Amino acid sequence: MTTESPQARQKRMKWWNDARFGMFIHWGVYSIPARGEWVMHVEKIPVEEYAKFAQQFNPKRYDPDEWAALAKEAGMRYMVLTSRHHDGYSLFDSQASDFTAPKTAAKRDLIREYVRACRKAGMKVGFYYSLLDWRWPAYWAGPEKDPEGWRKLVEYVHAQVRELCTNYGKIDILWYDGAWPHSAEAWQSAKLNAMVRKLQPHIIINNRSGLPEDLDTPEQHITASQTGRGWESCMTMNDHWGYCRGDRNWKTTTQLIHNLTSCVSGGGNYLLNVGPRPDGTIPPESVRRLKEIGAWMKVNGESVHGCGRAPFGGGTAGVTTARGNTVYLHVHHWPGEEICIVGVQPKVKSARVLATGKPAKVSQSVDRLCITGLPKSAPDPHDAVIVLKLATP
Repeated sequence: MTTESPQARQKRMKWWNDARFGMFIHWGVYSIPARGEWVMHVEKIPVEEYAKFAQQFNPKRYDPDEWAALAKEAGMRYMVLTSRHHDGYSLFDSQASDFTAPKTAAKRDLIREYVRACRKAGMKVGFYYSLLDWRWPAYWAGPEKDPEGWRKLVEYVHAQVRELCTNYGKIDILWYDGAWPHSAEAWQSAKLNAMVRKLQPHIIINNRSGLPEDLDTPEQHITASQTGRGWESCMTMNDHWGYCRGDRNWKTTTQLIHNLTSCVSGGGNYLLNVGPRPDGTIPPESVRRLKEIGAWMKVNGESVHGCGRAPFGGGTAGVTTARGNTVYLHVHHWPGEEICIVGVQPKVKSARVLATGKPAKVSQSVDRLCITGLPKSAPDPHDAVIVLKLATP
């Protein structure tokens, strides 16, 4: 049980609340069959057969500096990489397992290189770690039917998390997954997280160990948390987290930017996923979208970084974000020369189009705000932002 004061927690969480945008990376031996990160489970591939993929996984073109540079160009401030997914393959050097990158074909600690690249680029460092491991019969049996096997599984999990929190310097985020269907008590999550916080006092931990901790993590949808904790929507660009060669159902750049601004408008973050190919390169479809988001962020980034909820919404036009006495109206659906929104109690002093700097006229009556003198066509094809200055914060 933490005794952290609200002020101390606010200080610890400040960088994350300011960042608002991060890169999720699902990468492992499942990229070899290229049918998604759940291929082992969905296709019921036997453990021995699946292990052969590790002898093929040797990412010659893996360059985490390129990953970090792309994330930075997109306007992201942190990265979270799957150190180990549900299939049990660890990208890091582990004394608790032989099913790791350094002990198989890769012959490299891929996590160490990733951490170094993040720090070099000024990105905060995050580790995803799955509690479950499909290779362990005890996971399927559970602690009631196989108490001794379960004890060994929990020891293995705790040992790997200790390695991640000991061997790579300061880590900023620990992003658990895979506790289901077992309880936090079964995983000894309270003990686990106490160890983590002792080793990494400033770390931010999500809610997927079965304990609430710092972050709620809605997956593939945007739902603002009502718990008072931080929240982060993790979402894919297509329908898979890990590389899937046949998945062509890509979201548009406009959709992705709308997702980002919708998260920020609710006081949350957007963790956008990429699934690198077996050679370590990020698919060109993902690269193109991230570069296009980056171009938008170069103009409009001030409406995302350091922003949160506004005192009024965007009505039919879109969503709003805010910092201090500035509200940013993200117009997802440009109506033309006039925009009217309701529920506006604060006095609005001025308005201008962020992309062009051109002013617009504002008029208020009761709780209704009208902005006129806007261009007929949207000044940005994805999300045109109007800056509103309030009389008070």
